[in-house]
Amino acid sequence: MLRVNSRTIERIKKRFCEEGWEAVLERKPSSRTYDRKVDGEVEAHLVQLCCSEPPKGCAQWTLRLLADKMVELKYVNTISHVTVREVLKK
Repeated sequence: MLRVNSRTIERIKKRFCEEGWEAVLERKPSSRTYDRKVDGEVEAHLVQLCCSEPPKGCAQWTLRLLADKMVELKYVNTISHVTVREVLKK
């Protein structure tokens, strides 16, 4: 009815028994930290590349083309098209 996995219910029951009612009601803060791949310099290179002429055979830059070109020009080791989108959106 609620479309909740039985494993989720087991984890919630265990947390309730160990930590109490308040712990069950609140989500734990994430302990993961993410290193930023794109600093100001890389962002500047990306914007410069985006404003340049697209490769031959392409009418415009795509996010994947931009990501591949950034790696090809060795501005970054790896970068995803999603990261390129987020930087350009900002």
